[in-house]
Amino acid sequence: MGTRLDLLSREYLESPHPHLTALRHRGPVVQVDPGGMWVVTRHDEAQHVLKSTSLFSSQGLRVSAQPAWLQRVNPFAESLLFLDPPQHGRLRALVSRAFAPAALAQLEARLRVVARERVAGMMNQRNVDFVDAFAMPIPATVMGWLLGLDASLQQHFSRWASDLVTMGGVRPEDTGSMARYYRTLEEMERYFQGVLDERRSAPRDDMVSDLLRAQVGGVALTTPELMSFLFMLLVAGLETTVNLLSQCARVFAQHPELLLRLREDPTLIPRFVEETLRYEPSVMATLRLCTQDVTLAGVELPQGALVLVSLASAARDEKYFPDGDRFILEREGPPRLAFGHGPHFCLGAMLSRLEARVALEELVSSVERLEVRTEHIDWTASLIVRGPVTLPVELFASAPGQPRTARLA
Repeated sequence: MGTRLDLLSREYLESPHPHLTALRHRGPVVQVDPGGMWVVTRHDEAQHVLKSTSLFSSQGLRVSAQPAWLQRVNPFAESLLFLDPPQHGRLRALVSRAFAPAALAQLEARLRVVARERVAGMMNQRNVDFVDAFAMPIPATVMGWLLGLDASLQQHFSRWASDLVTMGGVRPEDTGSMARYYRTLEEMERYFQGVLDERRSAPRDDMVSDLLRAQVGGVALTTPELMSFLFMLLVAGLETTVNLLSQCARVFAQHPELLLRLREDPTLIPRFVEETLRYEPSVMATLRLCTQDVTLAGVELPQGALVLVSLASAARDEKYFPDGDRFILEREGPPRLAFGHGPHFCLGAMLSRLEARVALEELVSSVERLEVRTEHIDWTASLIVRGPVTLPVELFASAPGQPRTARLA
């Protein structure tokens, strides 16, 4: 057998899907690098691992957020994303109300105004970085509303979230990046400590104030627990939607006929979002730790083995998604794993879908064609998430006198 595939190599990060297809053909559980971890490549096995929390612990994710070189606590690595039942469920309940359908419905009108303004600004410029001009500001604005954060700091929020999800990909020799990540953690802690202090003295109608009032077993959350919630909410609220919207733009550039179809029939947008989540998932994978010796698809995994569940590979599993390398708007199939499965199913899945739907409704009503203006895209250097760091595009409006798609109210 040849050299193991390195999931942090530039070759893989730039074009993961051919490599994942090759791994999937080798078997449902294959050993890869870094570190000789085991990657789960197929849908059935991925679903099994994600729901079997007693065998596969979420503590495996700590590898990505608490790397060995980081000689301090990363509050993100202490958040509920890294916890197992029953503690995970008790803490998850504290923030679930904010993501309920009734709460999200109240956001839609405000979100549409922001998306419409962003589209108008892009159309005035025509040549923009889609990430900076549209994909990032949409979820950053929403998270600012939910948490009551300073809207002028959106660029900081984006940088902080990006640093937290790429921390695990630092090479041992890259001391410059290590220093940057230390500064990011210090900046975030200072900022969020200020937010907590302010809400203690003047509570608002936001999630920070709700968390300060919350109790688990009759005991209020400690400052480290509060900090871990704020780190987690910022990252989870930004990364998934930023990458989803950016990937939607790439699909429009690759398949201009799809943009025209959505202009003609905006009711197809939710279906387009779901196929984009399958075709280019924002969350490529998640990590689990074997709590005991376990046999998975005939492969013996020892206690302590690190298992990477490739959601991107499972989404192109030939058993459930024939011709999976094609974007098919009408595609059927089993429930997607793009937002996870089991106890850790993403709390913000409905919010991310809402943001994407509203943003795309506004985008396609004004844009007739979108072209990517770069031959090389820099991708997020992460085992977990994938999205373009920047995405230069040119936007084209309808020709004068051409009938326009009616805007949604």
